[in-house]
Amino acid sequence: MNPRELFGDIDIYLFDQLLKGRITEDKRILDAGCGTGRNLTYFLRSGFDVYAVDRSEEAVEAVRKLGERWVGHWTADRARVEPVEKMSFANDSFDVVICNAVLHFAANEAHFQQMLHELWRVLRPGGLLFARLASSIGIEGRIQPLGESRYKLPDGSIRFLVDEERLLRTTEKLQGILLEPIKTVNVANQRCMTTWCVKKPHILFFDPIEEMPGDQDEKEQA
Repeated sequence: MNPRELFGDIDIYLFDQLLKGRITEDKRILDAGCGTGRNLTYFLRSGFDVYAVDRSEEAVEAVRKLGERWVGHWTADRARVEPVEKMSFANDSFDVVICNAVLHFAANEAHFQQMLHELWRVLRPGGLLFARLASSIGIEGRIQPLGESRYKLPDGSIRFLVDEERLLRTTEKLQGILLEPIKTVNVANQRCMTTWCVKKPHILFFDPIEEMPGDQDEKEQA
């Protein structure tokens, strides 16, 4: 079989998580901000328990068609027209939450925190959050700040950017466990994409997300 037929256009770093055995067939998966389902072909074909959300009706319709093609018992409610920051799933619903090339479209700090809060809320204790997002790592001197952690990149696009310090601090606040070092790909000094893989702990002693906006304010005042 042609590998593309089996895996579709799956992100290479998500594929790496498969190779490392972190995403197995007994896991329930959510693709948050799924687009047209580029990362879902393999999971659907292989019988994984898959759910997806996107704010685009057209994108969700494309994912529903993928599901109908590869899964005999597929139901439309598995792919929902919802924004990542306001999902209808119950707490602790998924073993794996994929958020690929979504968080950097945050409109501001509050929007970023809302999306992150929802991703963490629906992830089960012991589960994996896989996120790829734009960052400033490696292009710090080439980006133009616009406020609220948004920047104009050398390629002309505008993105909400994180850096390594923020991701490490966020992991700590979440009481999460980094499953591997933070990895960043620099695309010809035009933009950088960072991979962040975090395991949710089995015990939380407080709601870590709530503290983060205040922490950011303190950092800005320092």
